Amino acid sequence: MDTCDVAIVGAGPYGLAAASHLQHVKGLDVRLFGRPMTFWERHMPEAMFLRSPWVASSIADPNRRFSLDVYRTAYGLDALDYPVPVRDFIRYGRWVHEHLTVAAEPSQVTRLDLDRGRYRLLLDTGDAVVARRVIVAGGIQPFAYRPDMFRDLPAALVTHTSEQREFTRFKDKNVLVIGAGQSALEAAGFMRAAGADVEVLIRNPTVHWLGKKRQWLHAPQIRWMLYGRGDIGPAGVSLIVQYPNLFRRLPRRLQDWWGPRAVRPAVFDNLMASTDLRIRGERFPVRAEVAGERVRVHLNDGTDRPVDHVVLGTGYRIDVARYPFMSPSILDRVRRVNGYPLLDAGLETTSPGLHVIGAPAAWSFGPLMRFVAGTEFAGPALVRRVRRDAKRASVATGALETSPA
Repeated sequence: MDTCDVAIVGAGPYGLAAASHLQHVKGLDVRLFGRPMTFWERHMPEAMFLRSPWVASSIADPNRRFSLDVYRTAYGLDALDYPVPVRDFIRYGRWVHEHLTVAAEPSQVTRLDLDRGRYRLLLDTGDAVVARRVIVAGGIQPFAYRPDMFRDLPAALVTHTSEQREFTRFKDKNVLVIGAGQSALEAAGFMRAAGADVEVLIRNPTVHWLGKKRQWLHAPQIRWMLYGRGDIGPAGVSLIVQYPNLFRRLPRRLQDWWGPRAVRPAVFDNLMASTDLRIRGERFPVRAEVAGERVRVHLNDGTDRPVDHVVLGTGYRIDVARYPFMSPSILDRVRRVNGYPLLDAGLETTSPGLHVIGAPAAWSFGPLMRFVAGTEFAGPALVRRVRRDAKRASVATGALETSPA
């Protein structure tokens, strides 16, 4: 059976960042499982944009050799668009992978189990690998949230925004979009451009437009005092969010207050400038049912909408138990809070040697972990933990060798 020191599950931005850092640890045997940037390619419309700013959208590496700026220079590009289009980010992520010493293996991990104090990874090829340490960078695909009223309705009538890649099939259709975030509004805009009749329902009175912040707050002389590089959250809070180890030391009540405020649904106003959308504030569904070949959605105001399709821009709800490879024996060892794993300073769960990075780390380290910018923290934190444990193991071995018989 194959063995390794570290197995990384997932080859998205966080998996690539973990590999780019750990490949520099001398003598460490690292393996990376998954096809690079697959979730982004299969579940994000190419014309969609990243919400994070240019300076916070690079996949971190210890020597800053794989930044977006380096990528742009390497390809002789004068500029990339801002916000960064998903199609360009996918190409960039694969460019990062091409320059790693650790090459991603296309095999998918289908099950993660314990094996005599180590971790056993079963692959879709039927092979198995045993690792001393596992880093789960599985992304958010399993966490797409569907309200109960839509859960049992057929996919022909109801889909999540993560299931939309192209929108021409909605031409001449009546579509109801539910959600006020960027994925919901962009999907609505793409469908409208494809010739669909689109209505958007949002719970709040209005959409929160990112481009409508007070400009004086973003003047260069002032911005650095109020906003972190990731530009996540309102003035002041953004600075704290930028430092996950600081955020995790705040009283829990402050974390629970500031965290949601930093990631509330929002949209770049310049993305919607040419889109004619009907947006209904303070409207949300209370019941839904199949009506022939359509779906009828009943709203909180007593009205209903018979439509051809419903698109759910309802975001993601983290629950690591929904990773399909997580076995019951592993989950029994991982303490969780509302689906999030409880992590220590090394992003390690309560199952020794098992780490979780990316969005599931947000409960412990704050909203930055939901964005690519969080790779700047995750990569070095993993290296510190690996080196610390190696040093402790070396000291323990030396003590055993020098102890009297």
